[in-house]
Amino acid sequence: MKDLDDLRAEALKGGGEERIKRQHEAGKLTARERIDLLLDPDTFQEIGMFVTHRCHDFGMEKKKILGDGVVTGYGQIHGRLVYIFAEDFTVFGGSLSKAYAEKICKIQELALKNGAPIIGLKDSGGARIQEGVDSLAGYADFFLRNVLASGVIPQISAIMGPCAGGAVYSPALTDFVFMVKKTSYMFLTGPDVIKAATHEEVTFEELGGAMVHNTKSGVAHFAADSEEECLAMIRKLLTFLPQNNLEDPPRSECHDPIDRMDESLDTIVPEDPTKPYDMKDVIKKVVDDGDFFEVHEHFAPNIITGFARLDGQPIGIVANQPAYLAGVLDTLSSAKGARFVRFCDCFNIPLVVFEDVPGFLPGVSQEHSGVIKEGAKLLYAFCEATVPRLTVITRKAYGGAYCVMNSKHIRADINFAWPTGQIAVMGAEGAVNILYRKELKQASDPEKLRQKLIKEYNEKFNNPYISASLGYIDDVIKPHETRLKLILALRSIENKRDRNPPKKHGNIPL
Repeated sequence: MKDLDDLRAEALKGGGEERIKRQHEAGKLTARERIDLLLDPDTFQEIGMFVTHRCHDFGMEKKKILGDGVVTGYGQIHGRLVYIFAEDFTVFGGSLSKAYAEKICKIQELALKNGAPIIGLKDSGGARIQEGVDSLAGYADFFLRNVLASGVIPQISAIMGPCAGGAVYSPALTDFVFMVKKTSYMFLTGPDVIKAATHEEVTFEELGGAMVHNTKSGVAHFAADSEEECLAMIRKLLTFLPQNNLEDPPRSECHDPIDRMDESLDTIVPEDPTKPYDMKDVIKKVVDDGDFFEVHEHFAPNIITGFARLDGQPIGIVANQPAYLAGVLDTLSSAKGARFVRFCDCFNIPLVVFEDVPGFLPGVSQEHSGVIKEGAKLLYAFCEATVPRLTVITRKAYGGAYCVMNSKHIRADINFAWPTGQIAVMGAEGAVNILYRKELKQASDPEKLRQKLIKEYNEKFNNPYISASLGYIDDVIKPHETRLKLILALRSIENKRDRNPPKKHGNIPL
């Protein structure tokens, strides 16, 4: 038993005191410190503490460290089982060996068999060069398991340091990616390789820093100011998620009255339809306690995605943002929305849509970058979703974008509109210019006639009552009633059963 105690103590040292000191000086925690902060106290149970690599080249047989650069095991978050692996940069720079990969694969398989989330805390320089193809095989082994677990258990990645080469593919295959500002990076090829290959000079931060991947590439969903904040955000995310695809998300006791009426919602939409307002204000006034956990906040902000609760029930929210690009759909926002919708559908999380969309963004660059294909992703995601689905049209719902944003025609369950709702093929001004082109050309005062025709068009077509008369809108509600209406609607469809035709899988327009 003394030998066991000595070996455990040796394993806990990781790469040694000097490397741990350098890790701290870089503003980073160690793998074990991260695990301690993330999990409930005294719940971590380690697996594979005594594993070492099996490489005998380049003098590696003399450099064996217990655990071999990754700490794996299981524990609890909010009293619920999770599996975890944390890469240890103090051991061979966190580089991956075949033995290291096998440890991760074992944890992935346990998580999948037992139906519990898996969290990866990434801090790795990539493949261990000394192991050659063995290291590459190890990466492919756990990439495969990422894919097999997709849609079965939640998979979460936190980038806590540099992640290069193969180390970035696994996070990209998981459901959510967290990054830490100033200390975490992701890239396939580093600045030195890029400079040699393309003569471009770029810093680590400019190439693959947290805000680059949160704002430009969309690879990351969250950016934290510190590792402590990052780990706290993961803990909060898990409060909205079920353990697996066969369970419902965890309900919590609701202390916010379901019949709470917020009169300020009645005036939140400006009288001028061209003026913006912040849809996040609408969301926060409707959901329980104003608590909205936004996902992909910094990417494609013309669409909003995130988690909240209604009556204690976790929900996924998708909303157009009139305060950015007038809330139009474009290539980036469509893909962002589609990915989130599909996640919620995988894990039985009801969807609530707040809609104010003037259409798809026009332009040569949009067409050339595939707005048709990208918009079809969002359409596809909503069409295949079988979870309970609600929509509230707050203002504009024009053209094809109306169809895409969870309309009744694509299997939404209950659709509401505010009296300010404008549901039409296009806005009044554009419609008048097309419908009355000849009359406007011949008029003595075309502007006066145009304004008259716009008013008539708005009164006749551009309101929610035409759609309500056709059954496409289930009810026109006062804005301050929105919370109660949504909660009662959600209760009525919480046992919804719907299914898609039997098939191996669809072919989403990627």
